[in-house]
Amino acid sequence: MGIRFVLMVNKQGQTRLAQYYEWLTLEERRALEGEIVRKCLARTEQQCSFVEHRNYKIVYRRYASLFFLVGVDNDENELAILEFIHLLVETMDRHFGNVCELDIMFHLEKAHFMLEEMVMNGCIVETSKANILAPIQLMDKTS
Repeated sequence: MGIRFVLMVNKQGQTRLAQYYEWLTLEERRALEGEIVRKCLARTEQQCSFVEHRNYKIVYRRYASLFFLVGVDNDENELAILEFIHLLVETMDRHFGNVCELDIMFHLEKAHFMLEEMVMNGCIVETSKANILAPIQLMDKTS
């Protein structure tokens, strides 16, 4: 499948966005997020951005006050996922203008929409920033 979940978390470990591409109960999600967030936030900047946890490979990157964590299958290419995270941040930067935690909190539906335009059923389907943002800009025009 590829991508199993995408999380955006602040420095305090509070989840700001969570998108799952496999079914987990709410309790399983809460436990998984807690374990992963504690593990990733405890790491130093000198350590690599890849962590194995349970049957997932976690690829993460910090931008300002937000951590972007992506859980993938063990056979997934880590560098490609790092590039995906960077593309997601660049797309959000283009729309919000230097994306921050507050942008995600106050425009959660737009953040989810961007992610849904990029990933379908755990597979990356769109990498063009213009194509990702076009529907959102149309919605902004009509509202």
